[in-house]
Amino acid sequence: MKAIGKYIFRQLVITTLIVTVSLTVIVSLFGSLRLIDFILNRGLPISVLFELIMYRVPGFLTTILPIAIVAAVLSVYNRLLNDSELVIMRASGFSQWSIAAPGIILALFTMAISFPLHLYLTPLMYSNFKAKQYIYRNAFSSILLQEQKFNTPSDKFTVYIRKREGQGELRGIFTHDARNPEKPVTYLAERGIATQTEQGIRVVMFNGSQQLIDRKNGRLTLFYFDQYSLDLGVFNQAKEARWMEPKERFIDSLLNPDNSINDQFYAKQLIAEGHRRITAPLYILAFVLIGLLALLVGDFNRRGQTVRILLAISFIALLQLSAISLFNLSQNTLALIPLTYALPIFSAFLAAFILFHEGKLQLRNKADNNKPNTSS
Repeated sequence: MKAIGKYIFRQLVITTLIVTVSLTVIVSLFGSLRLIDFILNRGLPISVLFELIMYRVPGFLTTILPIAIVAAVLSVYNRLLNDSELVIMRASGFSQWSIAAPGIILALFTMAISFPLHLYLTPLMYSNFKAKQYIYRNAFSSILLQEQKFNTPSDKFTVYIRKREGQGELRGIFTHDARNPEKPVTYLAERGIATQTEQGIRVVMFNGSQQLIDRKNGRLTLFYFDQYSLDLGVFNQAKEARWMEPKERFIDSLLNPDNSINDQFYAKQLIAEGHRRITAPLYILAFVLIGLLALLVGDFNRRGQTVRILLAISFIALLQLSAISLFNLSQNTLALIPLTYALPIFSAFLAAFILFHEGKLQLRNKADNNKPNTSS
């Protein structure tokens, strides 16, 4: 790469990094709003919030990187045009390829980063995020720390805690246990102590009452106790294996669903998601070529390139919407999956053809206009 190419490439890289970091911080802040509510409701330390956000960053980058590189290409090349640097480059004999090469090389480099992001790092980190979220949501301390809220780990079990004091000390306990539909039980207690044992979660309640209804004869049994130990094994039942979402699966698991009921039911969605992961990085090159096409083809306008930039953004947005629509359709009709590959490849090829073919014609016309007139 020539010195001028390195100069353009350096400007593109700096701008891309600035936009990427800025957008990542903004998206992380907005994405953490729901996590903050999740953390506060469960009384978890603030370090858990940063841990969960870090798990989401690779997923954010898959969306941010294409935006960042397009913004860098449009801003850098537009500045070069406004400062007449591109005009000087062309007058000095630089070809269309020499001028466009830094943007294309950066696009290819970003694609090389995006493939492992889409295929490995994002599903790995998202899987860890969901696993951690699942653990914190169903953890003993997480559930019992939700004060003044009816906690329902299952539709047959409800726990209400008015206030928590100290480690495991509870005030104002209400528990309704309908796991035995024939004999639902309601417990009320002034205070209690919750502990985690090898057998599961257990609450020792003090100064309370037990109300038991026998559905067969409608009899209500009420007795008071000074101390009563209640087994909350229902909270441990939430630790059963969960079905992995498409976002947290690796490519082989997506393209080859297993024989489980859920996988077979969502087989088309899983396969479509797998192909989307493969094709998503290809759009980066198409986006960059559209941006270069808008700014490097055509006559220079001293009033600015606002119209061209807006057209480029419009075409890129249209291409992205087409990709999303095609992905949604392919989830129901797998026969459309080849089109998900054809769309970014054809778009990139068409933009590259126009960029370099029209660029050659443009340079040739200028050369012809600069020839001396030898006619008498």
